[in-house]
Amino acid sequence: MQALNSITDSQLPQNPNNSSSSVNGLYGWLGECHGFWHNLALIIPSFIFVLFLAFQAKRSYRKLSNGRSYIMISYYGCLWLVSLLNLAWCSLQAWECTPGKEMAWNILSLFTTSGMLFLEVSLVAFLLQGNYASGLEALTRTFAVSGLIVGLDLLLKAIYLFGFGVPVFIDNIEHSHQVKWGLWVVHRLVLTAVYGFILFMYHSKWRERLPARPAFYKYVTIMFILNALALLACGLTGNGSNFGFWLYSVTTVCYHAFYLPLLYITFLADFFQEEDLNLENVYYSEMKDAGFFDADWE
Repeated sequence: MQALNSITDSQLPQNPNNSSSSVNGLYGWLGECHGFWHNLALIIPSFIFVLFLAFQAKRSYRKLSNGRSYIMISYYGCLWLVSLLNLAWCSLQAWECTPGKEMAWNILSLFTTSGMLFLEVSLVAFLLQGNYASGLEALTRTFAVSGLIVGLDLLLKAIYLFGFGVPVFIDNIEHSHQVKWGLWVVHRLVLTAVYGFILFMYHSKWRERLPARPAFYKYVTIMFILNALALLACGLTGNGSNFGFWLYSVTTVCYHAFYLPLLYITFLADFFQEEDLNLENVYYSEMKDAGFFDADWE
């Protein structure tokens, strides 16, 4: 078989730009590091979402200009920036295993994860402000708190990464790094606790302090389950479990491939609907289905 390959290769024209080299290069780029299907599962959803944002850009800009909502304008701008960063991160998975690309991969991963965390924390901050979250004051308060938390998280990761040489963004089951997985355990534990607290609020007497939209409840439930699974995966991987590493990879793919579309559906999609009357009917129907008007009949 090797002899046949040698003969075949010798018959090809010695042109570095031939189609065979291009195909092999493309397959090698997609198959490097974590494997073909892993990389494809990251690239396709993130690319489709950026394409969706591009197709909707003109209508979204018109809606934002007419609505003049500081919160929506800021979130939409942040979503665009983070989506492009995430697409680059998903498309450049080969950098993680390429000698000489470690620094570039670490910087890209640091800013991508920080950008996604900023959106995640700011949405949680918006949720905890309840029905009073509106206007420029709420935007300033939300972004200030989110920026402080994400800034501290970014600084801590940068110290571990560049100061102590901990491979925070290099995943390798053969060389398990206890400090790295310990850091991720703490990170996921905090997020799981926050989402668990919000779920508790939805089922307690403080329920009316949260926005009266079932879509937010579904979002919190999904993120609680995802972070709980990631927490379990980090704990198992830190102890050398192959299953834990596989589960961690699955949660990473789900987060980078589907979190940004989930955020758009939860927080922005209704705002960009054509008819405001239809939007009000959607809100009323969701509130009625969630039982927020049951007390009026008692």
